[in-house]
Amino acid sequence: MKIVVVACAACALLATPAMAQSIGEKTGINAMVGASPSTADFVTQAAVSDMFEIESSKLATERADAQSKTFAQRMITDHTETSKELKSLVESGKVQASLPTALDSSHQSKLDKLRSLQGADFDKQYDSDQVSAHKDAVSLFERYANGGDNAALKAFAGKYLPHLQEHLRMAESLGTGSPAPTVGQGSQ
Repeated sequence: MKIVVVACAACALLATPAMAQSIGEKTGINAMVGASPSTADFVTQAAVSDMFEIESSKLATERADAQSKTFAQRMITDHTETSKELKSLVESGKVQASLPTALDSSHQSKLDKLRSLQGADFDKQYDSDQVSAHKDAVSLFERYANGGDNAALKAFAGKYLPHLQEHLRMAESLGTGSPAPTVGQGSQ
């Protein structure tokens, strides 16, 4: 089955270069092969990721255990900072892309599921979502920092990649009872 998906994606990549990044990014093919996302894909995915981090973490500040609440507050602060900087790059004209105004269906479904949970079930899902989201974000930012086609956006991705890697380490420690590693407050 994977071979069929990869073959179909490869055909799509060869047949329509302008559309290839979007298809590749949406299907996960780009991440699998380490290809850089297009500027538009990077902006969309980074913005949606930030929105999900902020909204899910707002829920966590109300419903989660103490460790996750602390982590959630940090995610709200850091991802709000990233959102503002990304918006500034787009509004200044340094990056030619459109910012999404709402979550995509995948992230909306995850948020809806979180909203339906309480207690230990909420903690388990939130913690799992954070690990997954930060693995995706690290991959996205790393691929764009290494191969993106917009200098200002490459610098942005490179600037925040270490912070996202730190977030991933912190997310992986959620639910373990050990304190999350921290480097500093207010760093993305």
